[in-house]
Amino acid sequence: QVQLVESGGGLVQPGGSLRLSCAASGSRFSIYAMAWYRQAPGKQRELVARITNIGITNYADSVKGRFTISRDNAKNTVSLQMNSLKPEDTAVYYCNRADRQGLPLLNSWGQGTQVTVSA
Repeated sequence: QVQLVESGGGLVQPGGSLRLSCAASGSRFSIYAMAWYRQAPGKQRELVARITNIGITNYADSVKGRFTISRDNAKNTVSLQMNSLKPEDTAVYYCNRADRQGLPLLNSWGQGTQVTVSA
């Protein structure tokens, strides 16, 4: 069973930056697209960014130009560099395998990492 462990969240002021990391267990990491999702209080989980197994990326409109997703297949990790953070980016962030439409493939999620953007 694949395990996902997210880290790197925290409290940051508007305009600040954070880098999130996700470590995935399992030997087939490199063949799957991976994605970051987030869930704000009272809202549904939404796709933030996706990266294919060969590094093609796409982003939600709300984060384009501010967030960058990357992966290291040798280390089974996927990262999310978040710059120019806004209060509306406050959420719990999760990673997961993703299909072509950006829907999560694994039913089991990690614990997520809390990002709070506040002055």
